[in-house]
Amino acid sequence: MIDGILIEGLVYALMVLGVFITFRILDFPDLTVDGSFPLGAAVMAVSITSGVPLWLGLLLSFGSGLAAGSVTALIHNKLKVPNLLAGILTMTMLWSINIRVLGNRANLPLLRQETILTLVRRMSTGIMSNTMAVLLFFLVVTLVVKLLVDLFFHTDLGLTMGAMGNNEQMVIATGVNPETLKLIGVSLSNGLVALCGAFVAQYQGFADVNLGQGIIIAGLASVMIGEFVLRSNRIGLLTLRVVIGSIIFRGIMFLGRYYGFYINLTPTDLRLITGLMIILSLVATQMRSNRTNSQRGRRSAAASTNNRTGVGAGGTGVGNEGPAGTGGGT
Repeated sequence: MIDGILIEGLVYALMVLGVFITFRILDFPDLTVDGSFPLGAAVMAVSITSGVPLWLGLLLSFGSGLAAGSVTALIHNKLKVPNLLAGILTMTMLWSINIRVLGNRANLPLLRQETILTLVRRMSTGIMSNTMAVLLFFLVVTLVVKLLVDLFFHTDLGLTMGAMGNNEQMVIATGVNPETLKLIGVSLSNGLVALCGAFVAQYQGFADVNLGQGIIIAGLASVMIGEFVLRSNRIGLLTLRVVIGSIIFRGIMFLGRYYGFYINLTPTDLRLITGLMIILSLVATQMRSNRTNSQRGRRSAAASTNNRTGVGAGGTGVGNEGPAGTGGGT
């Protein structure tokens, strides 16, 4: 059970990293994710069944996500459509495109096909169990992608992108075009989501046009759970808590699927649980923020009181010249 939770948490962490970039870095609520996720899975499945090299299939999946994200960004930038509506439009159009990619079919099985995971299992024979080999593979992939994202956000472009999410007017004042930053950020986000879809298709053994339904909610829940567990402003820890949140979320879903029958839960209730987790995370985050602001307010009031009463670093005293209480202290 633990191995399954870790594997699912790690593979879906790529998708959560993409959601993190748009929702937290860019402050761009992007619903394209629900379409770009199955798009990556469909492109990878067609590549495998067509005999395309596996590494090229991954690149094609990543590129398809980049294209989907760029469409959303262009609709938002050039047509001045609100970001939320732009994502919905692209997501809707991608449903038809995904059907086309799959050859006018709703799903495409990968049974008896050579995938990256079958190669990993075959190479690990006699060394470790298949489950452990897959777990280590996804651990390496997730860590590599995480480090690459960290490196990107340490560049001038990445830092400027993060600043735009906080204050777009400040970025405009520095002479940077925010439309370009949005295009790069949204494209990168959906590229990661599509790459995750490519790995999920191989892990589950099929690609389906409905594979991305509700995936954005799972991504948001994972991001918020990670924020509740670990607080930091450093990009390395921000992306780390995204991975941790993904694992915790998958663990909760795993427990809900296998032990929910004790309280009459069914698979159709999982989305309800996901929504409730997001609400609880928001409430807990808000309460913690209010408590932190209250503590800061009390400290500020105490410092102000100390300054008014003359109690400070310099102490109180009487100067050598002049009226008492002047000259020697504050």
